[in-house]
Amino acid sequence: MPGTLYVVATPIGNLEDVTLRALRVLREVSLIAAEDTRRTARLLQHYSISTRTTSLHEHNERTKTSSLISRLAAGESIALVSDAGTPVISDPGAHLVAEAHRAGLPVEPIPGPNAAIAALSASGMTDESFVFAGFLPSRSNARKEALAKLATESRTLIFYEAPHRIRQTLEDMLQAFGDRDIALARELTKLHGKLVVRPISTHLRAGLEERGEYTLIVSGPPKSVDRENELPTEAQLRIEFGLLTNNNGVTRREAIRTLSQKYGVSTRAVFASLEQSKKSVE
Repeated sequence: MPGTLYVVATPIGNLEDVTLRALRVLREVSLIAAEDTRRTARLLQHYSISTRTTSLHEHNERTKTSSLISRLAAGESIALVSDAGTPVISDPGAHLVAEAHRAGLPVEPIPGPNAAIAALSASGMTDESFVFAGFLPSRSNARKEALAKLATESRTLIFYEAPHRIRQTLEDMLQAFGDRDIALARELTKLHGKLVVRPISTHLRAGLEERGEYTLIVSGPPKSVDRENELPTEAQLRIEFGLLTNNNGVTRREAIRTLSQKYGVSTRAVFASLEQSKKSVE
């Protein structure tokens, strides 16, 4: 009889945030495949769990998967854990899980903590639906392009971001989304964890600590209203349009869409203003 691959959620900060079932599974499996065995060791030591661990991270997952699948097929059960939270969600493990399914082996989730859901629930921005976008591209142009494509998304957006990129990401969001409210969460459930909701510009002025992975909850765009008098001057609109299409490398259509969402007007109104501005220059 084959073993089971358990996908086990572990605490995102506070070690008390772990389920009784997760602790039982971690004790009973033959092996724990951990993103970082040193970090997992803290949790195991805290609960006096002596199960052997092996590393499974983004650099070795494909080479180690076959041996883990063989062990599962031979009847050993394995627990998959990440550094913190629910595995595979912007963390390694997807390849192992997919291969287990291909081999017809049982895969069972052990639900628990997740930084994105924890931040969303405490942000006050909970809507009927949301989009989990994970980590944005690390390269500036690719990140700006990704944000431009999301500027017209009406649902709440959830991102993860590394501390050393948080300022640049917020500046890019301000350009792409306008000054929307954002819940900025860092080190949730820890002693000095913070979750603050305010406009992007206020976050930037207040100062940002470059430590601890960030979770960002971004409110949807303001409800669109067709009021042309809310647009800036034609000259200012032309400058913003140029910045989007030249510096950010987005298409004309995407730039018009971004500006319409930023100012709460129709794309038709933005296009008309840009055309009028072009005639004035000529």
